[in-house]
Amino acid sequence: MEERNAIELTNITKDFKVLNRHEGLKGSIRDLFSRDYRTVRAVDDVSMQIKEGEIVGYLGPNGAGKSTTIKMMTGVLEPTSGSIVVNGVVPYKDRVKSSANIGVVFGQRSQLWWSLPLIESFNLLKDIYLVDDKDYDDMMALYRSFVDLEPLLHKTVRQMSLGQRTLSDILAAFLHNPGIVFLDEPTIGLDVSMKATIRELIKGLNKEKKTTVILTTHDMGDVDALCERIVIIDKGRKIYDNDIEHLKNFFGSYRTLKVRVGSDTWEEHLIDEKNEDVMEVLREIQKTKKVRDMKLEEISTEEVIKKIYEGGV
Repeated sequence: MEERNAIELTNITKDFKVLNRHEGLKGSIRDLFSRDYRTVRAVDDVSMQIKEGEIVGYLGPNGAGKSTTIKMMTGVLEPTSGSIVVNGVVPYKDRVKSSANIGVVFGQRSQLWWSLPLIESFNLLKDIYLVDDKDYDDMMALYRSFVDLEPLLHKTVRQMSLGQRTLSDILAAFLHNPGIVFLDEPTIGLDVSMKATIRELIKGLNKEKKTTVILTTHDMGDVDALCERIVIIDKGRKIYDNDIEHLKNFFGSYRTLKVRVGSDTWEEHLIDEKNEDVMEVLREIQKTKKVRDMKLEEISTEEVIKKIYEGGV
């Protein structure tokens, strides 16, 4: 059976009009009546197709155009040009139908009711999305197979830790069994243990429900744990769209040389073994510093993406 595309973006562009502001009090008053605008292109001719059931990392530096693209995919913004289809719907033309089949977790902005126990928020979402009793019970049973849900259900959201609230928001986003879930920085600010729990939950729900997941993050641990494919955007343009292994193979000659130069101070040096000799680099370091220990590691995903930003692909 041929895989269907959950998302299709074709030559999407998004422009914003930005006021050219003037300095000082007189400038501020002048700006109130000014028509001096410039056009800023936030997303520039981006195309991509995402298959049903994929987990795709959508990456880029701050201001690259990630959030603008996500807002167009969720129907919040209309593209200036190009076409976009999500779950067979043009999202900005039919926001109600589009919203019924997506889930979102945007940063730390909770969709849960602050003063209600979590179970009451779930019940309200069940009614909003018209989830029938059997589907709701099945989803709650699935949740219990992944996480210890009982301690959270009768706790108000205001009483939860950041990790518990994030976990609850992710559960809420999947509750109506949407075709696509958008996760924006889902593990930001969390400790190592909670990050691992949330990553396992996302992987488990994706596997069981075949939910397409679009993940934006600066945490390369999220990317390594969850994504087989990544799309990278920079200055509004797509600069990479392929799997992680292809990316690492491209930079296969790079290694990270870690040297300990103090009691617990480690320095990292990125080395291209095609052009540099590890021992020669080490000797140069030893001319100015006392090296107490060293180790050579494969290049990390984070370093690979840095090289791409620097024009390495």
